[in-house]
Amino acid sequence: MLKNLFGMFKGEANESTQNEGKVFATQTGKVVDLSEVPDPVFAGKMLGEGFAILPTDGKVYSPVDGEIVSVAPTLHAYGIRTASGLEFLVHIGLETVKLNGEGFKAAVKQGKKVKAGELLAEVDLAFIESKGCKTFTPVIITNLEEGKKVKVTLGDVVAKESIAMEYDK
Repeated sequence: MLKNLFGMFKGEANESTQNEGKVFATQTGKVVDLSEVPDPVFAGKMLGEGFAILPTDGKVYSPVDGEIVSVAPTLHAYGIRTASGLEFLVHIGLETVKLNGEGFKAAVKQGKKVKAGELLAEVDLAFIESKGCKTFTPVIITNLEEGKKVKVTLGDVVAKESIAMEYDK
């Protein structure tokens, strides 16, 4: 279960362990398998294992407690490192880098400590679609141990709710 995926959390000094080992929905919408993402980089899991959300709301929240280790200059991608060292990439939309930040508003900066469910960014989904981009938001663990596969419960989800997630070989 999640403890296997996030087992490195054990014994660490955290001010709160309420969210330990949990992954939360970054947006309200539908959780889909990465294979359904119409982009070969994400669908082929070239950046890592994870899932994607096809959002119905433009507010994007942190999936985990951690530190913001990167914010793309175009505000479409956020890197978060958990206390255990797992690194999550939240990539808002597909081919959205070409928008140069237009339609995006960041709520965090590099170096900020965030809690799961804390606002990362706001995005204008209608604007993204009007520019020919897809709104899928892949959530990728970029440094998961080789050979591990992520499984999530697919279907409708509400932002900031815990997502059932585990891995196996």
